[in-house]
Amino acid sequence: MTSTTLRTTATDIFTPPRLTSKRERLVRASDHLWRVQDASGRILGHLRVGAEPQGLRYHAERLHLPSGAFRLVGSFWHADDAVQALRNG
Repeated sequence: MTSTTLRTTATDIFTPPRLTSKRERLVRASDHLWRVQDASGRILGHLRVGAEPQGLRYHAERLHLPSGAFRLVGSFWHADDAVQALRNG
């Protein structure tokens, strides 16, 4: 049995994730943070990209206005899954 090691580079973190759905678009909010907007421009939440030894991890987050902090909705291996969590939440 062989193991495969995924390697991520700094470029991978700064490149916008590709979404298969055309229902949402990503707008850069900061270096590793993308605002998720629907077709009407409504903000659904944020997608934070992080590098882990196994590959890129996509964290679906929502801004909690009273505290000014982001709240984690979930962490996913695929950007589409993270966006779906924001869409359904």
